[in-house]
Formats: sequence, C-alpha cells, structure tokens
Amino acid sequence: MRTAFAGFPEEMVKFFRSLKRNNRREWFQPRKHLFEQHVKTPMLELVAAINAELAKFAPDYVTEPKSAVFRIYRDTRFSADKTPYKTHIAASFARRGGERLGAGGFYFSVSHDVIEVAAGIWHPDREVMLLVRNHIAETHAELNRILADKKARKLTGSLRGDALTRSPKGFDPEHPAAGFIKMKDWILDVTLDPGLATTPKLQAEIVTRFRAMAPLIQYLNRPLIARKPARNLLEDRW
Repeated sequence: MRTAFAGFPEEMVKFFRSLKRNNRREWFQPRKHLFEQHVKTPMLELVAAINAELAKFAPDYVTEPKSAVFRIYRDTRFSADKTPYKTHIAASFARRGGERLGAGGFYFSVSHDVIEVAAGIWHPDREVMLLVRNHIAETHAELNRILADKKARKLTGSLRGDALTRSPKGFDPEHPAAGFIKMKDWILDVTLDPGLATTPKLQAEIVTRFRAMAPLIQYLNRPLIARKPARNLLEDRW
C-alpha cells in the first residue's frame, strides 16, 4: 500500500475553480471523468496514506478509503442553495463502531481555495449530548489540561461550537466548566494554506493536526465508548 502522497495534481485546482463558476449538471457530467481522475483518485490515495499514519496513534479511526470519502453531490432537499455539487472533496475518519455510538472523529477537506482540518463531535443527538456534558462536568480538569497545551493549540486552534445562552437543565450555571457544558458541538477546526494541496507536504500537515487533536477526541468519546447502546443511534438521525 502506498504510504506517501505526492500531492494533488494542478488539474484538481483547475477543476474546482471551473466547477465553482459552472455548478450545474450540464457542465459536470461531460467532465465527470476529470473529477474521477484528478480529484477522487488522488483523494483515495491520500486517505490511504493518512490511514497508515493513523494506525500509529489512533488505530481505531482507520477507515477504508471508499467509506471515508464523501460524495461530490450535495443534498439540496432542505437548502436554499440548489447547486448540485460540492466545490471541495472531503473525508472523515470515524471511530470503528462509532456510528453506533454517535462518537466523534477526524475530518478534512480540500479545494482550490481552502484546506480544512477538523476533529470533534458535531450536532450530536440529545442522548450523546447529555453523556458528553455529564462527562465534562465530572472531569473538566482533564479537559482544561488538554486544551491548555500551547503546542497543540497552535496546530488545532481553540475548542468551538454552537452553544446555549443558558446552562442546560440539570447543570449548575456556576459550574467551573459551564462554558463547555453549554456547548452543543465540541470541535477543533483549522484552515491551511490552499497552496499545500498540490505538494507532498499536505499529508504531513493534516496528520500533524490529527495527532494534536487526538487527545480531545479520545476524551470526548470516552463516555460514549463506555456505554452499550440499546439501539443504533443512526436510526434516530439522518
């Protein structure tokens, strides 16, 4: 298996730049083979290379490339934006079995104008949210230690996410971790220089940030992994 990624071809940049100007089926369909050749195939190679690195520090998150890479097609059913295609390609690395738990994972996306690297729990259902909030309430000193790592924070940014204006029911508004408990998402999210996409440095830049984000993911997922779900939570989600 290939373990080093040379970078996306320049044709990836040209493809997404053109797609952004011509986001319609009549333009995309005759050029689908260009997407497959210059965007999707290299992305699968990149995911395989990242998997080889994840195996060293987060083996439970290694994901088969075809399962990791998102489709190019947008879900426009509930969106005012009816353009049919995404103008980036993305992949996620969920914890093995994590889909049954609502557990968090790693994510990155690449386009002609931005590279995004993220990790965390985003838009969890009510049951997962309560488990994470209780975990934070009981172990907030550990969370503070993780987030206080200055070297990691330079790579990952600060913890972010949508939040309630007031503490949720059952939690003390004066709790020292009230700010974290009020959150509805717990995400680390950074953007990189888009120029990295066509260079061999891209793989290392993503992996370095995944490695720095791993302690938070492990912390957030701990109460979810510890339980035995009575049902598949995805049945209650989209």
